[in-house]
Amino acid sequence: MDLRLKGKTALVCAGSRGLGRGCAAALAEAGVDLVLNARGNEALEATAEAIRADWGVSVTTVAGDVADPDDRARLLNAAQGVDILVTNAGGPPPGLWSDWDRDDFIKALDANMLTPIALMKALLPGMIDRGWGRVVNITSGSVKAPIAQLGLSNSARAGLTGYVAGTARQVAPFGVTINNLLPGIHATDRADALDGNVARAQNISLEDARAQRVETIPARRYGDPADFGAMCAFLCSDRAAFIVGQNILLDGGAINATL
Repeated sequence: MDLRLKGKTALVCAGSRGLGRGCAAALAEAGVDLVLNARGNEALEATAEAIRADWGVSVTTVAGDVADPDDRARLLNAAQGVDILVTNAGGPPPGLWSDWDRDDFIKALDANMLTPIALMKALLPGMIDRGWGRVVNITSGSVKAPIAQLGLSNSARAGLTGYVAGTARQVAPFGVTINNLLPGIHATDRADALDGNVARAQNISLEDARAQRVETIPARRYGDPADFGAMCAFLCSDRAAFIVGQNILLDGGAINATL
């Protein structure tokens, strides 16, 4: 399927690994030039070089923490005029409700709610002026079915979801769509960290922790970041122009819900 994206430009946050890299690679395969961001410069440059070699697109790299105002300003300076925004940030640490204080919630909100909102506010006006734009926010399946030990993530990402629900309807008349992708467990560094926590808590091996989690997924495997990226690229295409303000779950059927 021709996604009709060749010649577009996208900003992909946290794009050097995992789901962000999956999205960046899928967009590059469709002919999209990239502004790629991640905190670690070494992994960022390696990913950029691999994408250039594989797909022949332009990749501009901006290393930095997108939640830091100065780093975000540098990133936005490089990303002016992009047609597509993919927001993404690692989730806050797991724990118990009694573990978290106000500062913990502020950090979670900054990374997983307020930063995506700041990026949208900065880049949506240009998309509206040009009459075309796409925003895809990578959130979490916990928005649909809260995960007890991820209370910080549940809270921050639910707030972003509420913001998108209203904003998406306001910008849709101008040819701009905003949607959210809700990943379940995928084969990423985040999955390794979560499985490691389970292994330590239950005094089992990492392999056993993974096998235990796989049994809760009807597809009986972890998600592939490349498949996740393909859905992101589709949402960014003209083929998805009538999809507005939706929360699309990619979890192998793990969340048992009718709607």
